[in-house]
Amino acid sequence: MKIDDVTVSRAIIENYMGKLLDALELDVAIVGAGPAGMVCAYNLARSGAKVAIFEKKLSPGGGMWGGGMTFNEIVVGPEAKEILDEFGITSREYASVFTADSVEATGAIIGAAAREARIFNLLSCEDVAVENDKVTGIVLNNSAVAAAGLHVDPLTIRSKFVVDATGHESVVAHILCDRHNYKLFTETGRVMGEGAMWAERGEETVVENSREIYPGVWAAGMAANAIFGAPRMGPIFGGMLLSGRKCAQEIEKQLK
Repeated sequence: MKIDDVTVSRAIIENYMGKLLDALELDVAIVGAGPAGMVCAYNLARSGAKVAIFEKKLSPGGGMWGGGMTFNEIVVGPEAKEILDEFGITSREYASVFTADSVEATGAIIGAAAREARIFNLLSCEDVAVENDKVTGIVLNNSAVAAAGLHVDPLTIRSKFVVDATGHESVVAHILCDRHNYKLFTETGRVMGEGAMWAERGEETVVENSREIYPGVWAAGMAANAIFGAPRMGPIFGGMLLSGRKCAQEIEKQLK
C-alpha cells in the first residue's frame, strides 16, 4: 500500500476544517472537557441539540484521570451510580459509596461524548461574545498561542448557550466579571472562590450551583462551586456527573 505524505496532510486538514466549520454555530458551546462538561454534552446531543466541547489541553478528561493523588481510582455516591451504569463503567460498592477505575471511567465518558458531540482539544476560550447583555458565543484561540504569549487574533463560535465547565479555574465566569466587569448571579456579583475541602457538602452544592450565572451562561462541575463559594470535594466525582446532567436538562428546556 502506497501512502502519500501530502494525502495524509490533505485528509487531516480537509476533515478538521469541515468539523470546525460545522461548529461555528451551535446550540450549546461547552468550555472544558472534564466529566461535567462531557456528561452535559452527551445528554444535550442525545436530546437533539447541536453541541461541541472546547478543551484547552491535549487530553479531555479534566482531573478525573488521576483519581486521588495519582491513585487511579475514583469514588461516586449512590445517586451517581446510574450514570456510571449508563456509560457501561464497572463499579464496586465500598461502604456507602461506589468506586471505579479512573482510566476506565474517563475513557468511557470521553468515547461516549465524542460519538454524540464534537470535542475540540487544544483550543482555549480567551473571551466571550456579548450582544444586548446576553452571551452569544465564545472567542477561541489555539492553546499554544496563549501559552507562548503571542499576539494572534482569535476566532468566534456563535451559540445560544455557553457552559462554563472549566473546573477550579472557572474561566468563563472570570472573563465575565474580571475582564468585563459584568455582574454574575452570585451574592457578590463576582466569582466567590471555592471553599476548603468538605466532600459531603461539596457534592450537594455542586449540583445546587449548576445553574445560570449570567444571561446565556451556565456553570457546571467544580466551576459551579468555585463561582458560588462552595467547598471542594477532592476525588469524589458523582456530583460532577450529576451536575453535567442537570445543566443539560435545564438547557434543553430553554432550547425547546
